[in-house]
Amino acid sequence: MTDFAAIDFETANNERSSVCSIGVVVVRGGQITDRLYSLVRPCPNYYCDWNTQVHGLTREDTDHAPLFPEVWSDIAPHITGLPLVAHNSPFDESCLRATFRTYGMEYPNDYVFHCTCRASRRTFGHELPNHQLHTVAARCGYDLTQHHHALADAEACAWIARAIL
Repeated sequence: MTDFAAIDFETANNERSSVCSIGVVVVRGGQITDRLYSLVRPCPNYYCDWNTQVHGLTREDTDHAPLFPEVWSDIAPHITGLPLVAHNSPFDESCLRATFRTYGMEYPNDYVFHCTCRASRRTFGHELPNHQLHTVAARCGYDLTQHHHALADAEACAWIARAIL
């Protein structure tokens, strides 16, 4: 796969629609051509301690951030016609679908997700102790130093996808 958009969402709470940051890395011809990152005011707008412990974001970080429809209108033109890639894609796809539903947005039929976690299990099997993003990224030669920052995670996913998809 040489043309795709790697995507990662961080959420504020247990609701899939509570996207609080988005990272997208666009790959064309096997090369990273674009990196997009935005904080998002989540819906519903509250943070669980567990989520904040994972990614470090708080309500104070996103209270003045744009809402998802505004952020997505900036991202959508960059990913038109590209397959989407995520590590544990069922989570990221469910976040995207839930957020579209929350805002009454029509979900595009051409958003097709590929999963680097599943691809890692097929490719590396028991060679790795687990198939978490940072483990697979390291195996593919990428040093994920800012794990759970949406843009860093999207870039790690792009690196993995270029290596094994």
